[in-house]
Amino acid sequence: MPAAALGHEPARDAEDHDAAPLAPRARLWPSLAAVYRAQLSRARVSRIPLLFVATFQSVGIMVLMRGVVDGGSEARAVVAGSAVLVVAFVALNLLAQYFGQLRAGGGLDHYATLPVPPAAVVLGAAGAYASFTVPGTVVTAVAGSVLFGLPLGNLWILAAVVPLSGAALAGLGAALGLLAPRPELATLLGQLGMSAALLLGVLPAERLPGPIGWARDLLPSTYGVEALARTFDSRPDWAAVCLDLGICGAVGVLSLAVATWAYRRAAVR
Repeated sequence: MPAAALGHEPARDAEDHDAAPLAPRARLWPSLAAVYRAQLSRARVSRIPLLFVATFQSVGIMVLMRGVVDGGSEARAVVAGSAVLVVAFVALNLLAQYFGQLRAGGGLDHYATLPVPPAAVVLGAAGAYASFTVPGTVVTAVAGSVLFGLPLGNLWILAAVVPLSGAALAGLGAALGLLAPRPELATLLGQLGMSAALLLGVLPAERLPGPIGWARDLLPSTYGVEALARTFDSRPDWAAVCLDLGICGAVGVLSLAVATWAYRRAAVR
């Protein structure tokens, strides 16, 4: 006999069992590590020729400047600026292009469907591109030091200069790529940023006109260049080096925060 005829309601499984708990939200650091490994693997395959170009470009600039700069503070500025230029080429220029193409091609929609915090996407990609610059930066710094007769003993400072400058420039590059309305404009902005790093970073500061010198102070890579250049002195001012690195790190945090905001903005459109 049907249960309704006996005066009873049919049993419902939804009432008999509790709802299944939702999966825990993905944490930042494991997500960041996963994105970092994926981006580093991708960059290792597709960006090696461009890293060679960036390194060759920086070494070539130093060779050209060797004809007009003999030594002293100008030589230190040229070598430091050329080394950090490798970081600017990859972390700023290429990352701006990457995020510009990712936004235009719908790649952000793929990331938006994953349980990955927005900060992990930005930080993972920025960290991978910045890490990719290490070999070229070291080669450029060593070659420049030999070319201009600068001491090699303090080049360990690159272990701080590369990640801090890379964070600042990668955050700027990611923000430019995510905020640009078209990928062509993202490419243009990335190229302009790299050109600014070239002109304002490699040329000695004392030879720049006043207004351009002020623009140099606003460029994130400037403080990484200054920190590296100071270590070529016979007796480096380590307090000033730490101050420059601290400013570079603060700018890096700010630029990555802006890039994360730009990612959230672009992902919901």
